[in-house]
Amino acid sequence: MIRFIDSITKLAALVAAWMLFAIGLMVTYEVVMRKIFNSPTIWVDEIARFFLVWAIYLASAHILKVRKLITVELFTAAFPEKSYRFFEFLALSMIGFFACIATYYGAEVVLESIEQGRRTSTMLGVPKWYTESAIPVGFGLLFIQVIVEYIKLLRGDKIGPVHGHDI
Repeated sequence: MIRFIDSITKLAALVAAWMLFAIGLMVTYEVVMRKIFNSPTIWVDEIARFFLVWAIYLASAHILKVRKLITVELFTAAFPEKSYRFFEFLALSMIGFFACIATYYGAEVVLESIEQGRRTSTMLGVPKWYTESAIPVGFGLLFIQVIVEYIKLLRGDKIGPVHGHDI
């Protein structure tokens, strides 16, 4: 089960990476259309923002898995193994608590947005829940990854930053 969740996390990160690449292509297209052909688009700005929001939330669980979150390594490197594991457990608890709350309230916002039929105020008028749903999906995936990391911690797996780890 752990490998399955890790593979979902990896797939989500890969999708996020491709979304960031697509943002680069879209923005380049917009610059060319606007500056060279004097014909700006109506869709690039909104779609690029949509992709950016989804990419950030989709990548969060993978960032936790490979331990690329912001840490103060000056202190953590000096900890003995037991102390490091304790602080890792504490950090995972805080991340898991926040992810659980964000998932719950994010889902409420999405449901409310669907009920009220909220749309963006741009020319495209895209339903807001398309973007808002990234929050419960991303934080839900992060919460599941926290549980996996707890299990790895309790099993005694090697923890800490994963160096040379690719997506």
